[in-house]
Amino acid sequence: MLRADLSKLDFVVMSHRHSDHMGGLNYLLSVNPKVKTYAPKENFGVYGFSLPSTFYRKDNSLPPEQRYYDGKPPDIIKFGTAWPKANFELIEKTTEILPGIHLIFQISDKPPTMELRELSLAIEKPEGIVLMVGCSHPGLDKIVDAAIKINKRIHMVTGGFHQVVAKDIEIEQIVSNLHDTFKVDFVAPSHCTGEPAFTAFKKAFEDHYIYAGLGTSIGLDTNNFPVTNINKEKLIMGIDELRTYHALLSKNDEKSVLVSSEIIR
Repeated sequence: MLRADLSKLDFVVMSHRHSDHMGGLNYLLSVNPKVKTYAPKENFGVYGFSLPSTFYRKDNSLPPEQRYYDGKPPDIIKFGTAWPKANFELIEKTTEILPGIHLIFQISDKPPTMELRELSLAIEKPEGIVLMVGCSHPGLDKIVDAAIKINKRIHMVTGGFHQVVAKDIEIEQIVSNLHDTFKVDFVAPSHCTGEPAFTAFKKAFEDHYIYAGLGTSIGLDTNNFPVTNINKEKLIMGIDELRTYHALLSKNDEKSVLVSSEIIR
C-alpha cells in the first residue's frame, strides 16, 4: 500500500473505460468528491457526453407529445455518466493540463477494442518525457510517436504495453521500435504487457529495464529513479545502480508477480 492521502490529490486521470482501470473511482470520490477527473471523451461513454441538439433529424408534422423534448430540445443535450457527481473533464485531443504535464489522446483501430478512446500521461522532465500508459490499446508505438511530438527524447515508458497475447514477431517489432527507433532510455512494463514481452524487453534494455510488479513504486527524481520493491527496501535507480536492484530482485520470492505498478512523483 502506498498509504497516500487521496483527499490531497490535485487531479485524477482515467486511462480508459475498462473496469480494472476505473473500478476504484467510487472509493476515491467518497474521499475526494470534487477532485478534477480527466477521462477520454467517448460517444455516449460512461464518463458522460454531450451533443448539440442539431445532431438528430426532426419532423415538425408530429404532435409535440410524440417528439423528443416535446419538440423543444435544449441547444446542448447532456447524456448521463456512471458517476453523475464527479468533476469530469473530457479530453479528445492531446492536451497540456498543467505546465509540463500532458494527456495524450488516442483511439484504438485494433479489434476487439476498435474505437476505444485512451489517455496516456506524459510528464516532461529535464531528461525527457516520462510516459505512463494504461493498456496501450491504440498501439504503444502510436502513443510513443505522439509523445515525441512533445519532446523528442523519451526518458521512460511505463505501464501496460498490451502484448499479453501477441506473437513473437509482433513483440520483437515493438521492442525494436522502442529501443532502436524511438531510443527510449528506460522501460518499466507491467499489467497487460505479457510474460514473453517482459522477457524480450528485459533482454533488449538490460540495465535499463525496471521491474514494475505489484507493489513497486517508481519515483520520478531528476537524475535517477528511486524504486521501492515489494519488500519495501529502497534503492536509488540510476544507470549504474540497476544491476544491484536486479540482484536483489532475484532473491525475492514474489519476483514472478508481474501485474501492475504504482508510479508516484
